[in-house]
Amino acid sequence: MTSDATQTGAVPFGAENDPNQLRELIRRARVVLWDFDGPICRLFAGHSAERVASDLVSWLEGRGLHGLLTDTERESLDPHVVLRAVDRRHPGSDLVAELEERLTQEELRAASSAWPTAYADPLIRTWTAVGSRLAITTNNSPRVARTYLAGRGLAGCFAPHIYGRTQDLHRLKPDPHCLNRALRAMGAAPGDALMIGDTPSDHEAAGRAGVPFLGYARNERKAKILRDAGADSVLVSLAPLLDLLRA
Repeated sequence: MTSDATQTGAVPFGAENDPNQLRELIRRARVVLWDFDGPICRLFAGHSAERVASDLVSWLEGRGLHGLLTDTERESLDPHVVLRAVDRRHPGSDLVAELEERLTQEELRAASSAWPTAYADPLIRTWTAVGSRLAITTNNSPRVARTYLAGRGLAGCFAPHIYGRTQDLHRLKPDPHCLNRALRAMGAAPGDALMIGDTPSDHEAAGRAGVPFLGYARNERKAKILRDAGADSVLVSLAPLLDLLRA
């Protein structure tokens, strides 16, 4: 699939966004920290995350561990909710390691049918060309991000700075661990960076790391969730970023 203007008919700016504020965010950003699933692609576009979560629950139940999850956790349809719930009750266990590997394998399968976010590919290449350094800071497996980026010819724009899920699951966002790893490795001050994310946990992690935040939302419902979480700048298209960089 391609990533271009035909993929979105959304209005790029919410009513609250100031183009000058967006320009200032870009001007100050020597390092850009990207969440992966959302701003760069829809990882589970062709491989349902809900089914993955259901399969993880079934796998646990098949081992007699039905009572390990609450009804709310079982019905969440979010694989990360299932994984984190098990880790809270059995931190660092072989059970958690096996469950995390099962999720990673599902993410790797999903990567082959992921949909590129409109404008993400040319934006990544342009941002690299103008001299900014890019990193991935994601709750997905770093193996998955590397696989997807390699398939799009984008790995060189990020490598080696791809920071994702580790065995320390309590350090998933909103903990700022992956952002701090990226900043340290790149020798960057938080104020010289920008994070692009699509969830309240991304916004919170950026705030805790002291990194300015730009929200991306693929529709107005998701944009409202980010604004309600306190995000000041939210775009429903990456086109304005690309236009400003090219200018």
